[in-house]
Amino acid sequence: MITTDFDPGTPCWLDLGVPDVPAAAAFYGAVLGWDYESMGEGEDGEGGMFRKDGKIVAGLGKLTEEGARPAWMIYYSVVDAAATTQAVERAGGTVRVAPMDLDGWGFMAQYTDPSGGQFAVWQPGKSKGVELVDQPGSLTWTEFYTSDAAAAKEFYTGVLGWQFSDTEMPGGGGTYSLITPAGLPEERMHGGLVELREEDLALAGGRPYWHPVFAVTDCDAAVAKVTENGGSVQMGPADAEGVGRLAVCLDPSNADFVLLAPSES
Repeated sequence: MITTDFDPGTPCWLDLGVPDVPAAAAFYGAVLGWDYESMGEGEDGEGGMFRKDGKIVAGLGKLTEEGARPAWMIYYSVVDAAATTQAVERAGGTVRVAPMDLDGWGFMAQYTDPSGGQFAVWQPGKSKGVELVDQPGSLTWTEFYTSDAAAAKEFYTGVLGWQFSDTEMPGGGGTYSLITPAGLPEERMHGGLVELREEDLALAGGRPYWHPVFAVTDCDAAVAKVTENGGSVQMGPADAEGVGRLAVCLDPSNADFVLLAPSES
């Protein structure tokens, strides 16, 4: 489970880059009940924060990188962003954004792993990260699609110290690798890694990619909101034994995310 303790190696922040900030704010407001707070000039600005019940759950910004696809960026908490950057480079990754101090709130850096998957880290300052997780309308899981699970495990273990445990997916769907931060018990697992064929990664042009999983109370109702508000559904809603009812969705800009109504324990 994801918590706001934000131990090293755990997800602590996420933000969405899209070409149309007001449209994204309206979409996620309708689907997840988020309120948007602009941080720029004017009502819309160039970006801001999403809140759920007054608590920050994510960031939103205008996509400015040439050739980049609209997507969610997931940040993992680290003790030292500069040291993590060195570890990324030693492991064959590249630095997209070098560690930068955001006015004392913390240091952020963004990377690309050797296979092309993009992720980010956050070294806490005044802010540790989002204020609400593992509740309806907030981040509850992270997931990585890759065509080379072994290489991904080696890279992320070296950079973030993750532990992996494998389980077979129902119906012969392959292996699902559960991710737990170093030194934490399995109940603190925060994500999963799935190996797919390269042709199944068309959304990112054949490259691996991360996406967030958001908790909802009613998956079918949330999916209806997705389609009513210009999004689409790639898979589901479907029941996953021991997990819950889920659907893989795209927002109107084609940024991917998952909706999950968790099973009652």
